[in-house]
Amino acid sequence: MNDTSANFTDLGVPDTLAAEVEARGYTAPTPIQTASIPVLLDGHDLVGHAPTGTGKTAAFGLAMLARIDPAERSVQGIILTPTRELAIQVAEALSNFATRLHGAQVLAVYGGQEYGRQIRALQRGAQIVVGTPGRVMDHLKRGNLKLDALRMLVLDEADEMLRMGFIDDVEWILDQTPGTRQTALFSATMPSVIRRIASKHLKQPQEITIKREAERAKDIRQRVWVVQGMSKLEALSRLLEVEESDGVLVFVRTRSATQETADALTARGLAAAAISGDMAQTERERTVEKLKRGSVKVLVATDVVARGLDVDRITHVINYDVPFDAEAYVHRIGRTGRAGRRGEAILFITPRERRLVSNIERTTRTSIEPMTLPDIDVVNRHRVARFLAAVDATIDSSNLSRLETVLENHAASTGTPIARIAAALAQQALGDRPLFLKPDARSKKHEKFDKREKFDRNANGASPSGKSFDRERKPAAFDNKRSAQPKHFDKGERKPRPPRGDVERFRVEVGSDHGVQASHIVGAIANEANMDSAYIGKIKINADHSTVELPAGMPKPVLRDLRKAWVLGRRLGMSIEGGSNAEHHEAAGSRPPRRASSPQHAEPHAAGASKPGARSFGHTSGNPSGKSKGKSFGKSSTSKPSTKKRADKSKPRNHKRAATS
Repeated sequence: MNDTSANFTDLGVPDTLAAEVEARGYTAPTPIQTASIPVLLDGHDLVGHAPTGTGKTAAFGLAMLARIDPAERSVQGIILTPTRELAIQVAEALSNFATRLHGAQVLAVYGGQEYGRQIRALQRGAQIVVGTPGRVMDHLKRGNLKLDALRMLVLDEADEMLRMGFIDDVEWILDQTPGTRQTALFSATMPSVIRRIASKHLKQPQEITIKREAERAKDIRQRVWVVQGMSKLEALSRLLEVEESDGVLVFVRTRSATQETADALTARGLAAAAISGDMAQTERERTVEKLKRGSVKVLVATDVVARGLDVDRITHVINYDVPFDAEAYVHRIGRTGRAGRRGEAILFITPRERRLVSNIERTTRTSIEPMTLPDIDVVNRHRVARFLAAVDATIDSSNLSRLETVLENHAASTGTPIARIAAALAQQALGDRPLFLKPDARSKKHEKFDKREKFDRNANGASPSGKSFDRERKPAAFDNKRSAQPKHFDKGERKPRPPRGDVERFRVEVGSDHGVQASHIVGAIANEANMDSAYIGKIKINADHSTVELPAGMPKPVLRDLRKAWVLGRRLGMSIEGGSNAEHHEAAGSRPPRRASSPQHAEPHAAGASKPGARSFGHTSGNPSGKSKGKSFGKSSTSKPSTKKRADKSKPRNHKRAATS
């Protein structure tokens, strides 16, 4: 097939679909569409190396729509995506393409939306289902989703599903599908686990490779600012005031930081909004729509929530918090610079994170230029220019003759210069927000620093002061080198390559009694903490709780988000193993219960550890390992004094008084 096909009809797309696609402005197929649509229409399995933003949704979507029978009210196509946002986006795109395909129905199923609504939609009949692995698997197990008539299955962004810990769910779903199905797998990268899935579940697939996002990053101007002397919030505010931008996407690391940052920007007079996993899905959709319309200029988000976000207005991506690795950085900046347009990417890093810049440059094959923040004079000039532009716009669009007469009479009667009256009116209009930015102590210090020395990287990685960046230690979770992808794990225990550096063991309040598997915990942590699964260490599933190893020094906002995360209808309630019982209650987000009847809130000995032969889970205050010095926490038949002491503590407070009366 010629790579320069004039239109979609030339690729074999039915006239009805091609007409609708072209009516929506898609006149020339992209390279991934040109290469893959004929292959899929011929019925071949396909492996596509295609990053976000290359047009792969239309590639597999048009092929799937061409293969279904709209008169048959059964599921004939299914598309798995890593996040609910991407599921909604893909379903919306396919629904638009199918406008002229009478009877065709596309349904999105994902977590966060009530089951009843999705069940009713499935019962009414949909030929194509787009969903996240967890929710699709739930519907299959409940019998709501039948795949007997399935003709085609697509795995979209398979590497991202691997990173988020969903790959076991994906393989389970694949095992439930008919062997006669056609399968297409799309992935920006091809780690060994993805290749294994392709070789196991695809039949003689044809491979198509489109240039990676790293190469697309050449169309994006990349700059870096080293955090010195000024708060990141102040730096972000200055950039947003000075940069000529349309829509701006600001990436932070945690869900709580999205709202905090958006609120702080709004207080400074900027049109900002947050988008996070805490928000209802309908509210998130309204927020994205505001960005598309322009009523919101700045959207603050995490990696997972912004996954699949495709808004043409985004001209700038600002990495307010540094991503965990270079690949995550590439995915982030891929939100801008699309369809041949130039994009802007700005990265904030602390001095100890400077080494990341070189690794990002190697990944993107581009140079990241150092930048100096605009000083106060520059910011004030931009503010004055915007203010005068607004004044000129009012003069041009309004009839001001009567107001002019009022002010001229007032100036004549009081002797006040007309310019002073205009200044007073301007002050009224500005309200509490001053027109001119005033310097503070930190800003002055920063600007002196900028004049004294610039961010520079020479051949041996030395800073301007002569210190070597390579000698600075960084947390293991920020190790930019790609670690091996996690191996396939069973539902009892997960043993991937341990994270580099120091680790801590954390307790989560879900276990085998609740039906939890290691993949559920990995997925929750990857989603909520925006953490690559390679940094999630050994997971041990116990009856009423589980333990997981994570990089030491977990930031408090991240831990706070993980405490609120839900798995199988229960909160993770994450806490450092070995903390007090009160800490576990705080982690679970509730006060200690009056009765030790709830497994996830009961004290260890209340669950039966005080009985001879019972197993204790090692909640020993001040002992993170959960082991007691000189005492056995396995079979306790030889620890009678210790057992008796614990049993006494579990009795009512007035027990002793009652016994002696």
